[in-house]
Amino acid sequence: MIHQLIFAHPKPGMSEKEFQDYWVNVHAVKFASKIPQIKKYLIDTRIPFGEEPADPRFSGVAEIWLNNEEEQLASLQTPEFLQGARLDEPTWAAFWRTVVLDTSAHVLLEGPPLSRDAKGIKLVAMVKRKEGVPVETFRRYSLFVHGPLGLKLPGLRRYVQCHARDGAYAIGEPILDAVMMLWFDDAAALRKALESPENVEAADDLRNFIELKYAHSFVVEEHWIIGPEPRA
Repeated sequence: MIHQLIFAHPKPGMSEKEFQDYWVNVHAVKFASKIPQIKKYLIDTRIPFGEEPADPRFSGVAEIWLNNEEEQLASLQTPEFLQGARLDEPTWAAFWRTVVLDTSAHVLLEGPPLSRDAKGIKLVAMVKRKEGVPVETFRRYSLFVHGPLGLKLPGLRRYVQCHARDGAYAIGEPILDAVMMLWFDDAAALRKALESPENVEAADDLRNFIELKYAHSFVVEEHWIIGPEPRA
């Protein structure tokens, strides 16, 4: 299954709150969710955590699940996309700042059952592999060396690594190689994890396989539009 991630930023003149409200309550419900090939659909909206940037790089990320590349291509040819979601995008998003990545998700910690009513927050970390490191080497190290370090974080509820699919490398080098997602009960639990000795070890390991200068992370809360059970 394709786990597509779409990182977005508000259009000029729109506040982050206005952007997020429109995305979740209008665009997602009225337009994007109507695309029949989408099996699950989740919007993560950025929340304040730590020092606030004057202009956040992204204010949220959409997570879309599709069965395969054939259905993904078909979805881009539907009237629901062409005359709906696509036409509506300039209403709320700075589309020139949007980043789209098709990934394969690897669940390292399953955690409690997913629920529309579940509370909690999620750390989203976008990473690019070190120059000269082959893609397969990066993937193996991320999953089997760095992954177990992340599993040691106190208070971690769920952990998923989303790796760019092979197709992303067919015509060049993608802007990202992976997105790491780590769930916690609340901001206090995440802060405790980030201040822990276990995180010091995990953070120090990052220099072994990613370009630290390109790493970016932010904290979000989830809004299920379709799911967590896939629709027929």
